[in-house]
Amino acid sequence: MTEERQAQYFDLIDQLLQCPNGQEPAVLEANSELIDANLIEAMARVATMFAHDGNQDGAKFLFHVARELAKQLGLYPDFNNSEAAKSE
Repeated sequence: MTEERQAQYFDLIDQLLQCPNGQEPAVLEANSELIDANLIEAMARVATMFAHDGNQDGAKFLFHVARELAKQLGLYPDFNNSEAAKSE
């Protein structure tokens, strides 16, 4: 990952943190070319830093968005739709 791409990820994360509640999907759609596994990794790193710095709300928000994006990309198992969950 290039430094420029990493800067774009951090800029998108900043936009998500500052946008009005409910506008996150529009921000993500406007930056859809940045949505990939590396963005999710960057979000997790920032969320971890937030958690260590005492910003629990920011950490929870970023982990939530990262998890939802990972599900959309097929990178995070959706246990509700798994065969194991259906057979119970």
